[in-house]
Amino acid sequence: MTASTAPDRLLSVLAAFDHEHPALCLTDISRRAGLSLTTAHRLVGALTAWGALERDGSGRYHVGLRLWEIAALAPRGLALRQTALPYLEDLYEATHENVQLAVRDGDEVVYVEWLSGRSAVGVHIRVGGRWPPHATGVGLALLAHSAPEFQETYCAGPLAAFTPYTVTDPARLRRALAEVRRTGAAVSDRQVTEDALSVAAPVRGADGTVTAAVSVVVPHDAARVPVLVPAVRLAARGMSRALGWRPGP
Repeated sequence: MTASTAPDRLLSVLAAFDHEHPALCLTDISRRAGLSLTTAHRLVGALTAWGALERDGSGRYHVGLRLWEIAALAPRGLALRQTALPYLEDLYEATHENVQLAVRDGDEVVYVEWLSGRSAVGVHIRVGGRWPPHATGVGLALLAHSAPEFQETYCAGPLAAFTPYTVTDPARLRRALAEVRRTGAAVSDRQVTEDALSVAAPVRGADGTVTAAVSVVVPHDAARVPVLVPAVRLAARGMSRALGWRPGP
């Protein structure tokens, strides 16, 4: 869809960049943003002058540090990462496996931190990456504590399969979410890749609302879920307290 207003056109230029396209020439920006070359040239010039974009020696454009500076103010971004990092590091030291922190943004989870060891199982995750919540441990933990109306809408919608083990049946997903609420932990077994299992737990803010989720991802054939669940829940509880949450009596 072609951007129709000035703000839409400006945002379409920024949206042209993603993890697969971190550097773009002006022609690529024009094409991906759905703008004429003249309009793209004008907007790119303004964004570059302000610092939202930067131009390298080859003439290609990258996202500028000014945007990073502003994005760091997001309460679910850098501030959350800084608060959670000591607990993520403790969880990593206890497991030496992939440790992740994520938040929900609409019907996707966004990974805001990731610690990985050299011998840890490979994952398809990166900081800033997005993933459907029904297939991941952090996603299940976040989805289970979202508004009931949202849960129902999500469960009823199309559920993408990534492996033969991905839960795509709405009734099974609803039961899985109920189990997450009952136990305080989520387990995603081979739902993203057939060699990995993740265990996650919800992280609460000062008002008790679940604002994030933490997980550890381990090789499926070596997973010790009964050992991992208490470790992940302990990390989530520490983060929650650091964010101001105080459990009731």
